[in-house]
Amino acid sequence: MAAITASMVGELRAKTDAPMMECKKALTEAAGDMAKAEELLRVKLGTKAGKAASRITAEGVVASFIDGNTGALLEVNSETDFVSKNDSFIAMANAAAKLVAQHNPADIAALGALAYEQDSFGPTLEDVRKGLIGKIGENMSFRRFQRFAGSDKLASYLHGTRIGVVVQYEGDETAAKDVAMHIAAMKPVALASSDVPAELIEKERSVAAAKAAEDKAKAQAEGKPVQSDEIVTKRIEGGVQKYLKEVSLFNQAFVKNDKQSVEQMLKERGTQIKGFTLYVVGEGIEKKVDDFAAEVAAQVAAAKAGA
Repeated sequence: MAAITASMVGELRAKTDAPMMECKKALTEAAGDMAKAEELLRVKLGTKAGKAASRITAEGVVASFIDGNTGALLEVNSETDFVSKNDSFIAMANAAAKLVAQHNPADIAALGALAYEQDSFGPTLEDVRKGLIGKIGENMSFRRFQRFAGSDKLASYLHGTRIGVVVQYEGDETAAKDVAMHIAAMKPVALASSDVPAELIEKERSVAAAKAAEDKAKAQAEGKPVQSDEIVTKRIEGGVQKYLKEVSLFNQAFVKNDKQSVEQMLKERGTQIKGFTLYVVGEGIEKKVDDFAAEVAAQVAAAKAGA
């Protein structure tokens, strides 16, 4: 029987994009015949993994894992919401979150290199990902993760599988979990107004300035009184301050009691929030909008051209 070398496995993997262990099994079954092994893989997995790699993954799930003061929040994406409900896909996401917490990988590539086996795929998490792409027939990718470790306590909240929050806190666990739920609902961008990123503040200020300029031009066109530059400046800054209160956690009205702010609720319950991380599935990813009619027309045209 021909010896199966690492270079042979690597060559087959490059050709098919199949998981390493699947390549080795195929080569073993084909007695080292590269062409036959490739055929065996295409029968078993199809060419799905390679073709799927370029497709947009804007659906998916957020998974969390907490063990004491160590935890992780992770987003893994798929092409469709249907696959995001697949048991194997969810199992991989949950396992990945645990791996992040336990091994502290430096980045996505390092996470993928960690040892993990599932659904007969492995020996790494990346091999499992590629194996599931071939098995399910849809692209999927690990997008981002955040690991937590230190003296702060951790609380998490998952809204279904699409929104995930982890808060770092001291004090009452129930209060911390309430805040995590609040963050999922209200989506603040920072703990306090002073923590809101400068680029977001400038963006809000430019929007307010553009609106003020538009109002001025409209008033001039209609022959109405125009506000002074001093009043306009105060309006712009007033709008910015209103924005800062709306997007800073401590200033927001608490979702369970809008008569008090989150900061007031936390003080009442002797709890401090040190930080938080919020993930929303697909946030910032440009989703592809399929035109089914156009797709069918293109397929008919292609069929006629090939006739």
